[in-house]
Amino acid sequence: MSLTGTTFLLTSFVLCAVALVLPLLLWSRVSGPAPVRAAARLLMLLFAQGTAISLVFVLVNNANNLYDDWADLLGTGNHVQRAADLGADGTGGISLKDLPRVRQTFRPADGPHMGRAGGVRVTQLRGRVSGVNAEVYVWLPPQYDEPAYRHRKFPVVELFSGYPGSAKAWFGSAHVHEQLRPMMLDGHVAPFILVAPRTNLLARADTGCANIPGTVNADSWLSIDVPRMITDNFRAESAPDGWATAGYSAGAHCAAKLAVAHPDRYRAAVSMSGYNDPKGERSSLAGRNPELRRRNNPYLLLRDDRVPPRISLYFSGESGDGYQAGAAVQAVAKPPTRVEVVLLPRSAGGHDMGLWRPQVPGVFRWLTEQLGSGTPGAADGAGAAGDGTGAAGSGRAPAAGDEAGDGRAAGADRVRSSLPHAPSSGGATRAELASGTASRTDAARRR
Repeated sequence: MSLTGTTFLLTSFVLCAVALVLPLLLWSRVSGPAPVRAAARLLMLLFAQGTAISLVFVLVNNANNLYDDWADLLGTGNHVQRAADLGADGTGGISLKDLPRVRQTFRPADGPHMGRAGGVRVTQLRGRVSGVNAEVYVWLPPQYDEPAYRHRKFPVVELFSGYPGSAKAWFGSAHVHEQLRPMMLDGHVAPFILVAPRTNLLARADTGCANIPGTVNADSWLSIDVPRMITDNFRAESAPDGWATAGYSAGAHCAAKLAVAHPDRYRAAVSMSGYNDPKGERSSLAGRNPELRRRNNPYLLLRDDRVPPRISLYFSGESGDGYQAGAAVQAVAKPPTRVEVVLLPRSAGGHDMGLWRPQVPGVFRWLTEQLGSGTPGAADGAGAAGDGTGAAGSGRAPAAGDEAGDGRAAGADRVRSSLPHAPSSGGATRAELASGTASRTDAARRR
C-alpha cells in the first residue's frame, strides 16, 4: 500500500477514530482480575496514541512526499540492478544511437494532487545503461494534444526532489503542474514536459546523483536513461537545447551538477536551497570520498573547466542555505556560462516546501527565457511559429516591427527585473563559498 495514497490516509483516519471510541465504550466494561483490566486499558491507550502519531505522520508525509512506500520508510528498498564502471562520460562505451528505442507503458499516478491539471502519469523504467530500475513521473503540457501542436516538439525539465523525498513531490507537494498549467495556457511560460525520475535509489543513502562503480550509476540514470526514454515516447526536443534540470535541497545539488558536468545534455539548471560540495548532505555517498566529492562539485567543475560551457544556472536561497553556493559559482563563471543568484529573505520560509512552492512561477519564467522555444504567444494561444523560431530563449533578437518579438523581449525584461541580486556573501568564508557548505550549517534542516 502506498504511503501517500488516499487509501492509506483514509485507513489512518478510520483507525484513529476507532482508537478514540474504544475507551469510551469499553473502559468500564473490561472484566477479569485487576491486572487484566489494567493491561487491557493500557493497550487501548497505546492504540490511541499509536494511531494518532501515525495519522500525523501520514498527513506530514502527504504534504511533503517524503516516503513513497514502506521500503522507502524502512530503508529496505534498492533500485539498482547493476553498477558497472561506465567511465567518465557515463556511457560505458555504449553507442547510444545504436540502442533500440525504449517503449514504455504509462498509467495514471496515484496520490494527492496527481490527478489534477490533466493528470500525472508514471512508468517503471529499466535503465539499459545505468542498471537502475525505478519509476519516472511525467506530466504533459495542455498544448501537447492540441491539433495545432501535433507536429511540435516540446522542451523538457527534469525535476529532482530532496533527500529523503519522493519523485512525485514536485507534483504532490509543490503543485508544479497546477501552478504552471494556466501560465502555459496564457503564454506566460513555455509548454514544458515535466519529468520527475526517482533519485533516491539506495536504502538509507543519498546517491548525490553520482556514478559510483560497484554501487550505483545515478548520473547515467538521470542524464542518459531517463532522457532517452522521454524522447523515445514523447514529442520532446533534442538535447541539449531543449533540456533543463531543476531541484530543491539535495535535488538542487543534482540539478546544478548534472548541467555543469553535461552541457551536451542540458542547457539550463535551477538550484533552490542547494549546495556545491556533496558533503553538504550527510547521507551522500559522493561526499565520503575526496575524488568523488571533487568530481561532483559543480563549483570545482566549472572553475577547472578549460572551455566554459554554454549553460545558464539559476540559484536561489537564504543566506546560509543556498545563497553562498550560487555566489561561489557566479564568482568563477565565465561567458558563455550565465549565472543568476537570488537572495531570499529569512521571512520567506524555511528549508521546506513553503519556501520552494511559491518560487515555481518565477523559476519557470526564467527557464522560458533560457530554452522556451515554441512558447505560444499570449495573444494567439496556439504558437506563432511552427518551427519555434523567434521564441523566448531562442537567442535570436526579434526583427524590427515584430510585435510578438517585442512582447517577448518585454516579458523577458520583466522576468529579469523580478530577480533580485544579493549584494553580499552573507559573511561566509572563502572556503564556505567554494564548497557551498554554508548552506547546510543547520543539520536539523536537511532533507
